[in-house]
Amino acid sequence: MVEREFGVTAVAHLDDLGLLGPSLTLGHGVWLTEEDIEMIAHTGTCICHNCSSNLRLRSGVAPLNAFARHGVIVGMGLDEAGINDDRDMLQEMRLALRVHRTPGMDDDVPTCPQILKMATEDGARTTPFGKQIGRLKAGRLADLVRMNWKTATYPYQDDNIPMLDALMQRAKTNAVDTVRIAGEVVYNEGRFTRVDRDAILREIEQMLAKPRASQDQAKRELGSAVFPYVKAFYNEYFAQTPKREPFYAPSSRT
Repeated sequence: MVEREFGVTAVAHLDDLGLLGPSLTLGHGVWLTEEDIEMIAHTGTCICHNCSSNLRLRSGVAPLNAFARHGVIVGMGLDEAGINDDRDMLQEMRLALRVHRTPGMDDDVPTCPQILKMATEDGARTTPFGKQIGRLKAGRLADLVRMNWKTATYPYQDDNIPMLDALMQRAKTNAVDTVRIAGEVVYNEGRFTRVDRDAILREIEQMLAKPRASQDQAKRELGSAVFPYVKAFYNEYFAQTPKREPFYAPSSRT
């Protein structure tokens, strides 16, 4: 729609407005051209990669490998709870690690250290707190997760596999022993220290078990009534717009 209105891509239009730069984070970044990616890398603009959300919404697959080749700063995102039921960062990292493994033997594909950096240091760089969080380093806030190696790898793990690779591929949320935020323990041995999780879940259950309020029901009905018009709008737009496939790999590849 931006191209039809302004004659350039959305990223190029943002650049014309002077908005690209390290303080801007673009969500998803699925439908980018190679020129867009080069522009993003050159300006230091960040991208938030929401892998599972994109798959669920049929938005496509972001060209993460191309981002890496151009040196784009990419953080790992979960999107909002309405379109990500699990809210499981370990699962999200594993999905991002695997979904971008293009066929072949020589292509550069995501590595476990790269994915961990997206979920920690580079994720922090998409926020105003990039110099305070994201790394275990003197002078930074001590945000950390401690995991139980035995729980993650039971009953066996080959010693030849790097520890990070094993955890990335195998660890589930039940392997998390402790979580610290700014040094404070907020989760330890299966229990939250600041909130009563079970009580909160019971409260949510009771709240959502009640019949919908008239206002909520009206919003639901309005959404159903509007959807056919939204669908028709997008069908008309795509019918009038030249089809462009997402940029996944060099054009020389067959």
